[in-house]
Amino acid sequence: MAITTAASRLGTDAFSEARPLELRSNWTPEDAKIVIQAVYRHVLGNDHLMASERLLGLESLLSNGKITVREFVRAVAKSELYKTKFLYPNFHTRVIELNFKHLLGRAPYDEAEVIEHLDRYQTQGYEADIDSYIDSAEYDANFGDNIVPYYRGFSTQVSQKTVGFTRMFRLYRGYASSDRSQLEGASSRLASELARNSASAVIGTSGGSSGFAYRPSLQGVTPTRTFGRSSTGSSDRLYRIEVAGISLPRYPWVRRSNKAIVVPYEQLSSTLQQINKLGGKVASVTLAQ
Repeated sequence: MAITTAASRLGTDAFSEARPLELRSNWTPEDAKIVIQAVYRHVLGNDHLMASERLLGLESLLSNGKITVREFVRAVAKSELYKTKFLYPNFHTRVIELNFKHLLGRAPYDEAEVIEHLDRYQTQGYEADIDSYIDSAEYDANFGDNIVPYYRGFSTQVSQKTVGFTRMFRLYRGYASSDRSQLEGASSRLASELARNSASAVIGTSGGSSGFAYRPSLQGVTPTRTFGRSSTGSSDRLYRIEVAGISLPRYPWVRRSNKAIVVPYEQLSSTLQQINKLGGKVASVTLAQ
């Protein structure tokens, strides 16, 4: 059953029919290889793993039954490999978001959760913070010792807050994307929503063309010109149009992007028509003054 009727556009098709991957008691060496690859894929945020980066000693321990899947996940999350990919390059609020995603399969529910992990990291250290995810009752109830963590945030579950569903789309950017190849880089994805205790907008995944929601640029600058026409001094009534997914018809081709434009009242109708021709989605129209 599809997660939503828009699963194909949201990039969640890969999880619609997926079942948790478990290393059962009668596992074979081939089963262990599949589990190892699944742990790498999930815990490392779908990032490309070179042969020289593989944690062969840990793989051997799991393949020989010396450690459980839970302990393999713990060791990967504490490894220098994980730290190099996610801890060292990112702001720590971003690190905490990724730890929730990689280890618990969901997004943070509120700012208090982020503050709790930030405090533990500062007072007890990185490894103690990783242990707090993996030794938690939540991890035990959902994954236990032998299930590979997976994205739980895309489905409704007992004890899981609804707000976690929309927030997952801020952290998950498509089946072919990785957590180190996103346009927003090292910055936090959820800090503003968590601070306001508000739900996140559902935004189409990387490569999508539908433009689900408007998000302002990092600079937060709204231009005073639209489609080559000045809006300054044209009218006393100016309107701000927030547009998602607009794509200008020129070479070289540029990814669809969000933008806000200001137009006088007399240009409002024609501007909306031109946005529609360019494939943009109007997120809002409000008075600019």
